Amino acid sequence: MKKITILIPVYNEGANLPALRDALRPLIDNRMTPVPYEWEVLMVNDGSLDNSAALMAQMRLDDDRFCDLNLSRNFGKELAMLAGMDYATGDAVVIMDADLQHPVSVIPQMIAEWEAGYQDVYGIRRSRATDSRVKRWMARKYYSILKKSSRMNVLPHVGDFRLLDRICVNAMRSLRETQRNTKGLFCWIGYKKKEVAFDYGKRNAGKSAYGFARLMELAVDGITSFTTAPLRFATYMGFISAIISLIYLIFIIIKTIFIGEPVQGFPTIMCTILFLGGCQLISIGIIGEYIGRIFKETKGRPPYLVDTFKGKPADSNKN
Repeated sequence: MKKITILIPVYNEGANLPALRDALRPLIDNRMTPVPYEWEVLMVNDGSLDNSAALMAQMRLDDDRFCDLNLSRNFGKELAMLAGMDYATGDAVVIMDADLQHPVSVIPQMIAEWEAGYQDVYGIRRSRATDSRVKRWMARKYYSILKKSSRMNVLPHVGDFRLLDRICVNAMRSLRETQRNTKGLFCWIGYKKKEVAFDYGKRNAGKSAYGFARLMELAVDGITSFTTAPLRFATYMGFISAIISLIYLIFIIIKTIFIGEPVQGFPTIMCTILFLGGCQLISIGIIGEYIGRIFKETKGRPPYLVDTFKGKPADSNKN
């Protein structure tokens, strides 16, 4: 019998866990699939500050198909997913959020596509109508920039809700970088992909940890993780600035020779200094983003640290 792991990163989701357990029960009791599977629900507690850890422990006591992995602190969702993949033992791994915005009812369709031979079955939202107009516009621009600046086939409007075959899980586990953009890594590893459309549900309870600032941080991480286009942009900006400055220098020399130049050049000088200074600061900032990533990676620290794990031993995971 094939085994499927449902991987759920958890951060302050205590209000959602009981409803999540109830929603998963029909699935893991094999009442939603035409053939039975062995199930494992692996919840990764990413340093929650609420009662999530206690609820996860109780769910484990009530049903040993629920496994709880507690990280030593909050490492972020990207690394929590990596930890889950390291500890998952299924032939396939379904990644979903704990807030029920990813509908459990779509998972059987993902499994059917997996059984048909696809190795990465990803959920794609039918509509972003629930997002604000500004957020939809920014999402379109972000994916447009990423697609144009990267040689990788970027999948727009696709999140973490997906089923991965064991071969994809092992590929993701082999990528040990700590500055992760998992959505990009899913595209980078390749393999046979298939989309499954779904309607994004309302959050069951609580507020999302991904505010505007966090989303902007993820956007910068996505761009800097998979393309050096910003560095190239800084180079182009430097060349353009140099050419403009040279043209202006020639203009000043010619004007001084034939017309003369009184002392009143202060506004021109200030505009030139501010323009060049702005270009330099932007370039330094872009370079700093990449240097910062290099600095963090060269430390060689482990991506995450585990506090406790209750489930199948990690050393028995499939290779």
